[in-house]
Amino acid sequence: MAASSSSTEPSNIPDYEYVDVNTKAFHVGSFRNEWLNRLKPSDFSFQQQDEDAFDANFAQEMGVSAETMAELKSLCSLDSLRCHPDDEPPDPDLVPPDSTLKTLVQRKKKQDYSATLKFFKNRHELYADELERLTVGKKPESMTDMVPEGELILTINVYYPASYERFCYVRPHMTLLLTGSHSLAELRDAICCVSDLQVCGEFSNTPDMAPDFISKDHFKSAFFFFEGVFYNDMRFPECQDISMTTIEWAKTRNFPPYSQAKMEETLFADLKIKVGFPYLYCHQGDCEHLVIITDIRLVHKGDCIDKRLYPLLIHKHRIVTQKCAVCHVFIGRWFTTNDEFAPSDPCLFCDKCFRMLHYDAEGNKLGDFLAYPYVDRGAFN
Repeated sequence: MAASSSSTEPSNIPDYEYVDVNTKAFHVGSFRNEWLNRLKPSDFSFQQQDEDAFDANFAQEMGVSAETMAELKSLCSLDSLRCHPDDEPPDPDLVPPDSTLKTLVQRKKKQDYSATLKFFKNRHELYADELERLTVGKKPESMTDMVPEGELILTINVYYPASYERFCYVRPHMTLLLTGSHSLAELRDAICCVSDLQVCGEFSNTPDMAPDFISKDHFKSAFFFFEGVFYNDMRFPECQDISMTTIEWAKTRNFPPYSQAKMEETLFADLKIKVGFPYLYCHQGDCEHLVIITDIRLVHKGDCIDKRLYPLLIHKHRIVTQKCAVCHVFIGRWFTTNDEFAPSDPCLFCDKCFRMLHYDAEGNKLGDFLAYPYVDRGAFN
């Protein structure tokens, strides 16, 4: 993103506050308007430019004659790079062994080296490849589902909860693409956190009883904090303003006054933010995530322009799952305390080991222990 300090309206254009760290605060919607005022409609149009017009513009910008342009097109055309007969379908993985093109020579060497390695893509890498295939150049079937030309695309990193010290400050848990017309509530719904899936209660006496709800169904309150404003989720009757405690605390300690708004009524285009600056997303009472907007730009025709796919997940970090303390094979499903059958206190068990150790053939409880359902962080891998 280009920084500028010579604009007559510097508050509308990102300008670095700390070089390569974060910008000064600016209004997202005004930034979009500044771009649209400076660009021609053809610069951000999704329509394919006429080939003759493109050639003429390219020759003019490069300062070459029409004859030179025609020669360049002939030498650099796809037909001149073809390495298979016209009547055969191309195989992008097949590289001719006698090619003299430098890029193909290097690709052949890389293919030959990769063939000597005993390496296969795991399911996480295959999932990442699938995410890329779903995003690049994706177009909707209906024009009504197309992202408008000149719309903003925001890249947002959501980090691990602050309680998870190993990754919370270094690696983003997930990276999302959203448009300027998305609301903060839509970002909130797209964030996957393991604390939302936890089941409340102790179930050692009734392990087969299905829970009535998960935490996200019961504790629906949450807020984002951007530039002195708490954006609360108030979509449901059960929602509470959990930012009020912080606001009241700040008043007693001479902090600058904070304001409040509803996240479901606030679009990203309405925000005033800093690119690269850490903001806060809080839910489940005290589960806090850093949220960093790393980039804001106009959408172009090479992007996914099907607005039904947004918020668009483009990256999800993989972490190691917690295995059962007995079999060390399956993922932990139960968390026990005060357990005389466990090798440690507290202890994780998979469902099979948990039932074999703690219940008889008729399902009766053996011994005195407490058991809680456990949702592993690796469930999001």
